[in-house]
Amino acid sequence: MTASLSLSHPKDWTLWQRHIAALCMLSAAILALFHRDAADMVAIWWTSSTFTHCLLMLPMIGWLVAQRMPQLRTLTPAWWWPALAWIAGAGFVWLVGEAAGVGLFRQLGLVLMLQGAVAAALGGKLVRGLLFPLGYALLLVPFGEELVPLLQTFTAQISVVLLHLSGIAAEMQGVFVTTKAGFFEVAEECSGVNFLIAMLAYSVFAAHLCFRSWTRRIVFVVLALATTIVANALRAYGTMVAADIWGIEAAGGIDHIFYGWIFFGLVILLVMFVAWRWFDRPANDAAIDVRGLDGAPRFAGPAKAVLPGAFALPLLFLGWAVLVGGRAEPLPASIAIATPKGWAGTLAKGTPWAPRYDGADERLMRYFIDAKGRRVTVAIGAYARQAEGREIVAFGQGAVDLQSKWAWSASLPAVEGAKTERLLHPGPVLRDAATWYVVGGEVTGSPRRAKLAGLKARLLGGDPRALSLIVSSEAGQGGRDAIADFVSASGGAKAMADRALKTR
Repeated sequence: MTASLSLSHPKDWTLWQRHIAALCMLSAAILALFHRDAADMVAIWWTSSTFTHCLLMLPMIGWLVAQRMPQLRTLTPAWWWPALAWIAGAGFVWLVGEAAGVGLFRQLGLVLMLQGAVAAALGGKLVRGLLFPLGYALLLVPFGEELVPLLQTFTAQISVVLLHLSGIAAEMQGVFVTTKAGFFEVAEECSGVNFLIAMLAYSVFAAHLCFRSWTRRIVFVVLALATTIVANALRAYGTMVAADIWGIEAAGGIDHIFYGWIFFGLVILLVMFVAWRWFDRPANDAAIDVRGLDGAPRFAGPAKAVLPGAFALPLLFLGWAVLVGGRAEPLPASIAIATPKGWAGTLAKGTPWAPRYDGADERLMRYFIDAKGRRVTVAIGAYARQAEGREIVAFGQGAVDLQSKWAWSASLPAVEGAKTERLLHPGPVLRDAATWYVVGGEVTGSPRRAKLAGLKARLLGGDPRALSLIVSSEAGQGGRDAIADFVSASGGAKAMADRALKTR
């Protein structure tokens, strides 16, 4: 008798039942332990148009598994020791996300842990048979919104180039384009990121089904993504041309219908029509080739050892996060912003602006003017500790409140290492803003370094406090130059942060 089993025998069916039951229980336990991250992921799928396609991916993954069952059921499931290393790595990814306050890593860690559960309960040979469905499940993790500014800028640049080639005068200011027909913003929803991410999921699925060659698969996915980006730029250009011909209101109605219902379908049809002649996988091709997957499983162990280990590891990482990540340190009784030499306190003047500091324990805004009449606004958001929903670096946090009329326009040369950018308000009104982050005693203008500093503080027991310092000024009230002079007169950003936290 070979190690390859057939489900026609009752004993074999009982063996599979035990492994499937164990997989269900282990997966349910992981989902229960990390229910917050699972719920957050589902909520994003349900509420965000960028990730609605993930709801369709779940039955698609189920279909991929069902497609493989005729071959998989000839293999022997096993309790697999190496899966514990898989789960431990996944738990560390989750812990990094929890410590840094990055939902992407927490949700990625959860999906990886569920993959590890499959490996622990079914064994390495079945994991190889399920490799594509397991890998495809990684696309369930919501990611890609960090590409929005890049895609906005690219779309605006291509649109302006095409407008000029069409003989239509146009000027570009960051993500804003002005023509004689009106003032256009390449907003976040017009960046095309939702279609780009959906196209990634679709093209990977189609490449797997339609091609055998890995070269053709990779080329297909790359060209499908490039086509989506270019097509979105053409759509924005077409909207501006329509506004030039029929008026901005009519163009807006046309764009909404085309963008919402027709655009993505046409792009998919175009991609598939062009690629069809290079399909090299027959429709009746077997889902997987199980040759070489029979025989006795390697690194198999007893259920009484592998399963408790697979459950204990996620519990260990969750316990560490609760123990270390829940620490807080009191903020000063009052946050101080000193008035530097050559400047005086004043009242707000100009177009109202305020940063967004969700969950901040302390918020403060003060206004200053110098002898030249230049004005700056200093804003501080302070946190006794960072956690979900209360982070100094997060989507929608900081100088640009997505619920306000202010929008990101362009990056500017840094002021003393700060994240320096130009904002735009309808009018148009320009405002420059320089942002510093203070985490674990480190002052930086890099969101990435701020995240790493927060990660270090939460994992290793450092100072859990965090502070965001923003100095801004309207372009007509001094702009970036006024910001630089104010910070210099204050002794630098670190000195301002130290005074705010009473560390000097």
